[in-house]
Amino acid sequence: MGDDNNVAFRQQLLSIDENLGKDDVEDMKFLCSDFISFKKLETVKSALDIFQFLINEDLINKDDTSLIAELLYIIERYDLLQKLRYTKEMVQEKLHKERKVSGYRQMLYEVTQGLTKDDVKTAAFLLRDDLPKKQSIMSASELLTSLEKKDLLQESNLDILENICEKTAPCLLKKIEMYKQPEVLPQGIKETVPSPVGAFNKPTFGSISLQDPVLPKNHESLCDEKLGSLQEHTGNFYSLPANQDVNAVPSPCSLGQKLPQTARENDTNAEAMMLSQYKMDGQCRGYCLIINNVNFEGFLRKRKGSDKDAMELKRVFTWLGFQVKKYDDKTSTEIKEILRFWQSFGNWKDSDCLVCCILSHGKSGEIFGTDERLIPIRTITSYFKANNCPLLAQKPKLFFIQACQGEKIQQPVYLQEDSDYAVSFEPDAQSSGYVSSQQLTSTIPDEADFLLGMATVDGYLSFRHVHEGTWYIQALCSKLQLLVPRGEDILSILTAVNEEVSKRADAQCERKQMPQPAYTLRKKLIFPVPNEPLVPSEQSSDMQ
Repeated sequence: MGDDNNVAFRQQLLSIDENLGKDDVEDMKFLCSDFISFKKLETVKSALDIFQFLINEDLINKDDTSLIAELLYIIERYDLLQKLRYTKEMVQEKLHKERKVSGYRQMLYEVTQGLTKDDVKTAAFLLRDDLPKKQSIMSASELLTSLEKKDLLQESNLDILENICEKTAPCLLKKIEMYKQPEVLPQGIKETVPSPVGAFNKPTFGSISLQDPVLPKNHESLCDEKLGSLQEHTGNFYSLPANQDVNAVPSPCSLGQKLPQTARENDTNAEAMMLSQYKMDGQCRGYCLIINNVNFEGFLRKRKGSDKDAMELKRVFTWLGFQVKKYDDKTSTEIKEILRFWQSFGNWKDSDCLVCCILSHGKSGEIFGTDERLIPIRTITSYFKANNCPLLAQKPKLFFIQACQGEKIQQPVYLQEDSDYAVSFEPDAQSSGYVSSQQLTSTIPDEADFLLGMATVDGYLSFRHVHEGTWYIQALCSKLQLLVPRGEDILSILTAVNEEVSKRADAQCERKQMPQPAYTLRKKLIFPVPNEPLVPSEQSSDMQ
């Protein structure tokens, strides 16, 4: 029986290792620096290596996996807790009583999560004389580990860490200050989370800003930006109203921007509200799937102009670092087979992001396969929920749907005409009765890290030019090309897409369209600026 238990225990560890990406392993290595020597950690190639060192130190065994659960909780891999028979709530309760990762180590980890790749480059250059000459610093955890190895960074000496943050990401100084000068909350006072109501009017666009509770040094808050799980808002759904004029305010910590000293001293509340960013600097940005349905088997019209959309999407997302896979004229069954293949795709482990673009006819909350059978959009997105696709857990998943969502035509406000050819416009779907836009909430999973970009609000038509493509997809590609180099996040870009599409109309000014994004993103999503210029569309290679 004992041998069986040991085998089951190691099978648990093996299953966890198979679902952890390279970044996850690096995070766990850093958090285990207090348990495993730096020399041993240098040999770590996978999570299994870490687990074996912890077993050797008798820190984990078949009867006690709490340390692994704590590590998974801190790096926000809640989906893997079930493999240890834990829930997020169980770990949370356990951490209120006892924790194994020190407050010092956790504070350093939170700092590493707030430093961008450019911040690390800047810091490594400034500290070049203090770092190993032959070592190329690639990540924030490597930077801090190198300083610790030379005793330049210690629990009792945080000067160099403060200097790094002051010169690269001043908003992180608050984390260090909270660690150095903890205060105890009065008994009976509980931490609370501000209501998400009115979130669109705040700089924390699309996310809940969590107040930073101040706890004793050995019981730091788990509810800060990276460790938002203590009051995690997974499932809180945000939909950008069609008539809302909202701008997302970029974080001063993003893209190397600096916060002035006076602003840092006088605007601590704004600092607390700043969003962290999704990691988007891996070797593999990810994959962009394009399902382009043009020809249908029955009464649905041919979607002329859709190939122009597919070409533009491939051109832009290739430029952004994605590997693009395009599928033409797929039935509902074939679409599901494609999604199942990508659901189990092993390379998600080291990818940053998934993008899925579906160009087809549609109706409320559904899209058509070429066999004219409907697939709910919620079914499409559900293939990539954390439980169904663990390798994409905690990673952003972006879906852009170009299809009608009803038959109603939005009334114009008589703007300048954008085309001289009224006959060149077609509605992009068959009819369906008007459905309240509240139903948009049912099309996105009740989990974090999803974004659903709809070409139109629910119940209405979207439009496609038979030569130039659809208003929505062409505006999306145009704004990505324009605003990614400016460091804008995806929600700011989609707001600009809303503005551009809302200004368009057919020749008679009888047809209007309003896109609508919906999302459960927890962080800012900013695409890294490509090193190479975007190839002009007329020079784009043929689609594969």
